[in-house]
Amino acid sequence: MNQDALKQAVARAALAYVVEGKIVGVGTGSTARLFIEALAEMKNRISGAVASSEDTRQRLEGHGIKVFDLNEVSELAVYIDGADEINAELHMIKGGGGALTREKIVAAVAKKFVCIVDESKLVPVLGNFPLPLEIIPMARAHVTRELTKIGGAPVLREGFVTDNGNLILDVNGLQILDPVDLETRLNQITGVVSNGLFACRPADVCLLGTSDGVRTLNAC
Repeated sequence: MNQDALKQAVARAALAYVVEGKIVGVGTGSTARLFIEALAEMKNRISGAVASSEDTRQRLEGHGIKVFDLNEVSELAVYIDGADEINAELHMIKGGGGALTREKIVAAVAKKFVCIVDESKLVPVLGNFPLPLEIIPMARAHVTRELTKIGGAPVLREGFVTDNGNLILDVNGLQILDPVDLETRLNQITGVVSNGLFACRPADVCLLGTSDGVRTLNAC
């Protein structure tokens, strides 16, 4: 199976975690887009969805799925999203699509976080994929200096502005041995809105697309 087929398999497998009659949180990215297509088949059996980005909102509405503002929702039964990297503890790097802050907010509200990825995303140590940080524009130089002090090599994502009107720095050169500690430290840098480590709130379940089928990994 090629990578697209593996993504399609986990996207469909995630439907088993959707609670009928409830609102589902939906992530952003290529695998999440495939999940939206699958979710459309059961749109009459859910109350609607909360989107983690404007792109996702538009895609959901394009399939006739009602989209709620998160402020209108007291709880989410499940949030389903992809990842750029994930380890055995289900800590993740996310934000390749630039929606990391909104993704974190939706994940924080959800009772269960289901991550859907193909097997190439499972790694022993996070950090080969550049770590995205959403930053306030006027803090770009300051945050860059602070990241350099800890061994990172930040690069501005050219021509990109988040849905929140901010910039993204992609940080190379980090071997992330303690994701929870680094996530906390990065969020203390003045001017950082959020960073793409999802370790303080990891996934609860990972559906991993492999050549032998979809494997289910649970948080340790």
